[in-house]
Amino acid sequence: MIVAMGRWAPDASGRLAQAAMALYAEQGFEKTTAAEIAARAGLTERTFFRHFADKREVLFYGNDSLQDMLTGAIAGAPPDATAMDAVGAALQVTGAMIEESPDLARLRNEIVSANAELRERELTKMAGLAAAMAGALRERGVPDPAASLAAETGIAVFRVAFARWISGAGQSDLPAILRGSVEQLRSVLAGAGQA
Repeated sequence: MIVAMGRWAPDASGRLAQAAMALYAEQGFEKTTAAEIAARAGLTERTFFRHFADKREVLFYGNDSLQDMLTGAIAGAPPDATAMDAVGAALQVTGAMIEESPDLARLRNEIVSANAELRERELTKMAGLAAAMAGALRERGVPDPAASLAAETGIAVFRVAFARWISGAGQSDLPAILRGSVEQLRSVLAGAGQA
């Protein structure tokens, strides 16, 4: 259970997100209101709306940080790294971050997967991440369409690997699944050249 804190305690966004996820798990996304989330966090409903436009936004809290993490990993890849190597490095960083809170990632996935509107929002989020990654690749000197292809492929690899990880089939190490998925993609592409 989440303990209520004073109204002016720090990290209101984080507390609201934590309260929302707890309530979504207890009573479902559809039945949870912004007022209930705020009360659980020990804040006012007005404070909730200062941080989030609506209860859906809570599920996408931290997207800017994720985007910064992905683009930062691409920018920080060795100068001689290929576009896919840089994207692979970004996926590794993301996988490690998700593994820090696996139960939260699984709960979030369950909530998003059960709601058509949230699934659509998730696709929009993924498209935004791909665009940001393509931009980071272009800044490294990767021309288009190679930058866009690598970024979109990276998002596809992430989605496939995440689905394998979330299903619990096989490995429980998301970064290892991501690494394996990138290697499988390379094998597929190498084999395609022989067809």
